[in-house]
Amino acid sequence: MAEFITPKILKGFRDFLPGSEIKRRDLVEQIEKSFRAYGFVPIDTPVLEYSEILLGKGGGETEKQIYRFHDHGGRDVALRFDLTVPFARFLAEHRSELTLPFKRYHIAKVWRGENTQRGRYREFTQCDFDIVGSDSPAADFEILLLMRSTLSAIGAGSLTIRLNHRGLFNRFLSKIDAGEKSPEILRIVDKLAKIGREETGRLLGELLGETRAQAVIGYIEAKGSYEDTLGGMIRAAGGDTPESDRLWMLRRFMNDTGTAASFTLDPSITRGLDYYTGVVYETFLNGLPDIGSVCSGGRYDNLAGLYSREKISGVGSSIGLDRLIAALEAQEKTTEKNTYATLAIACIREEDGGAYQHLAGRFREAGIACEVFLETKKLTQQFILAEKKGARWVIIPGENPPEGPFTLREIARRQDREHLSWENAVRIIKEAPASGL
Repeated sequence: MAEFITPKILKGFRDFLPGSEIKRRDLVEQIEKSFRAYGFVPIDTPVLEYSEILLGKGGGETEKQIYRFHDHGGRDVALRFDLTVPFARFLAEHRSELTLPFKRYHIAKVWRGENTQRGRYREFTQCDFDIVGSDSPAADFEILLLMRSTLSAIGAGSLTIRLNHRGLFNRFLSKIDAGEKSPEILRIVDKLAKIGREETGRLLGELLGETRAQAVIGYIEAKGSYEDTLGGMIRAAGGDTPESDRLWMLRRFMNDTGTAASFTLDPSITRGLDYYTGVVYETFLNGLPDIGSVCSGGRYDNLAGLYSREKISGVGSSIGLDRLIAALEAQEKTTEKNTYATLAIACIREEDGGAYQHLAGRFREAGIACEVFLETKKLTQQFILAEKKGARWVIIPGENPPEGPFTLREIARRQDREHLSWENAVRIIKEAPASGL
């Protein structure tokens, strides 16, 4: 007897059945539509890069999570852990072909060997969007605004975007003589929501001593309005700075666009990656604070400098698609379906398969997604099949399938409309209420 290989999948990796994958594709389509509405254009990069490209500035925990190996040619390579570092390499290689400021988006899979949890996997999809070639606060704000409008467009519900400025934080650290330990401090503070105040204080105490650790805790726990919080940060950092001026300008933009209520200044937002240098931000769904940030990013003015002598300012953000889907599912804001087809054509005689396809082609040309059933079965069985697939309507062809007349069944209502012309069938389907009930 032949021995079969037991089908299994790596921990943190997943298969997607049609219902789940259609939901993902629909969501990506909505996200892309939002990106393009702001003038962003798509790019793509290889999933595999030389390790030195990815490790050059990844920093922190990410270096421990990267999938790294030697290929058949002995080259030291790694799977991309995000889409930002490959974008920096992309910029260096294609700078002469790009017009700055350049607005890009990139939706693709990335890989990290981290612990799995709700909405977090080892293979997952990121939706990145960036503006490079501009150091203007207007670029920072456009990314913030695009984060807000994209999440609103997909029905994510009430949200809060929390932002901070790493440069202002670093000025505060220099004032308390802790500037040389900034990378370690930033990474500890970035874990505050995960490990809590007590553990954060303990780790900072081990690094800085109790007095300076408490000063950092006091800084990152500042509360109040945007204006009050920023005032306290400025005093702690020693006075007005270009970084605080930028945060004031962003607040003006928020007020001018009527979006101020969606944004909170939070000194504890630091982002763990080393390449962020300016404004940083994370987005939380107010109904699901425990799921973590579903969209985060910041300014990385010197990232491309690893691969090029030209300094190119950049700012961007990333939506974690899988975590976002988990959040939407928890809020029951997504529904599964197993087909894109609104309409199915029943198979009455298999020898009329060509005529059925001709009829389906007419419906598709009219903008109605249509599937042709391939085998002759009882109509009740075909109705059940259509319902399982998520189709709303079934055409029961007559003696002359391409021309009609037809019977049109609405599956949910178990209601038939008989002796219809093709034109009438199209009109009924297009004019029907979206709910189907």
